[in-house]
Amino acid sequence: MKESIRLGAAFAGVVVGAGFASGQEILQFFTSFGLWGIAGGIAAMFVFAFIGMNLASIGSSLKSKSHKEIIYKICGKPIGLFVDAVITFFLFGVAVIMYAGAGSLFEEQFGIPAVVGSLFMVVATMVTVLLNVQKIIMLIGAVTPFLVAMIIILAGYSVMTADISGTEIARLAQEQDAAAPHWLLSAFLYVSFNIACSASMLAVMGGTVKDRKTAAIGGAIGGGLLGILILLVNIAMMAKLDAVGGAAMPTLALAAEVSPILANIMAIVLLCMIYNTAVGMLYSFTARVSEAGTARFKAYVFLFGIGGFALSFVGFVSLVGTLYPITGYLGFALIGAVVIYWFRKVAAGARVSSETA
Repeated sequence: MKESIRLGAAFAGVVVGAGFASGQEILQFFTSFGLWGIAGGIAAMFVFAFIGMNLASIGSSLKSKSHKEIIYKICGKPIGLFVDAVITFFLFGVAVIMYAGAGSLFEEQFGIPAVVGSLFMVVATMVTVLLNVQKIIMLIGAVTPFLVAMIIILAGYSVMTADISGTEIARLAQEQDAAAPHWLLSAFLYVSFNIACSASMLAVMGGTVKDRKTAAIGGAIGGGLLGILILLVNIAMMAKLDAVGGAAMPTLALAAEVSPILANIMAIVLLCMIYNTAVGMLYSFTARVSEAGTARFKAYVFLFGIGGFALSFVGFVSLVGTLYPITGYLGFALIGAVVIYWFRKVAAGARVSSETA
C-alpha cells in the first residue's frame, strides 16, 4: 500500500502544476459553471481515477520506460501514431508553459524580471532530470502533501469567511470565461488535457512498480486525490469569487486575502507546483526521443531546456489559452482508447471465466 500511495502522490504532483498552478484552469473549467462546476469536479474525479488506474496498470505490466509502449498497446498503430504525436508535442508544450509561468510569478509577486524566473526554472528542471527516475518520483511525491495542505487551508479560510450570496455567486460565475459550453464537456476537457500531460510520466512511474495491482491502486489514488483538490479549489473560488474573479492567478489572490506573508508562501508553493510538472514533462519528452541515462539523453535535456526557455517568451497567458483547449479535444482519442481497452479486457476475462466454468 505504501508504494501505491507513493505512486498516487507522484501522479497527482505531476498534474498539479499544469492543472492548478495559476488557478485559472479551475476557474474556467469548473467555477465558471457555478454549482454545476461541483458536479463537474465529481465527474472529473471518477474519470481521473479510472484512467490513472488503467495507465499505471498497463505501464507496470509492460515495464514501460516511455509512453510509446502503452500508446501502441492500447491504440494500435494507426491511432497510436496520432496519439503519440499529440502527447509528445504536449509534453514539450507544457514544459514551455511552466517556464513562462515561473517567469510571470517571479515578476508579479517578487518584482524579479520574468527572464530570470524562467531561466531559474529551466536550470532547476534540467539538473533534476539528469538524476535517475526514482529520485524524480521521490522529489515530486514529497512535495505533494505540502501542496494539499496549503489548498485545504485556503479552502477552509475561504468558506469560513465567505460573505457572498448564492445569487451573487451565480451571477459572477456567468461573467467568467468558460472553457466549454457545457459543464460536463468542460470537466472531460480538463481531465483530457491533464491526462495527455501526465500519461507519459504515469507510464514511466507505473513501469517502476513490479506488481500490476499495486500500480493500478496507485493510479486510482492519484486520480481520487486530484478530484478532491479540484473540489477544494473550486469551492474556495466560489466562496471568494468577488475577489478572485478577475485575477490572473486566483490561487495567489486567495492567499493575499489572508495576508501578504501567506501570499509569498503561496507563491513559493505555486513555484513548487510548476517545478513538479516541468520536471515530469522535460523528463518524459526527452525519454521519448532518447534512452534515459545515456550521453545522448543528457545532451537532449540541455538542448530541450534551452529551446523551451526561448519559446517561453511567447507568454504564459497566451500559451495556456491556446494549447490547453486544443490538447483537451485531441486528448479524447487517448481516453477513448483506454475505455475501449478496458472493455476488451473485461470481455476477455468474462470469456475465460465462462470457458473454465
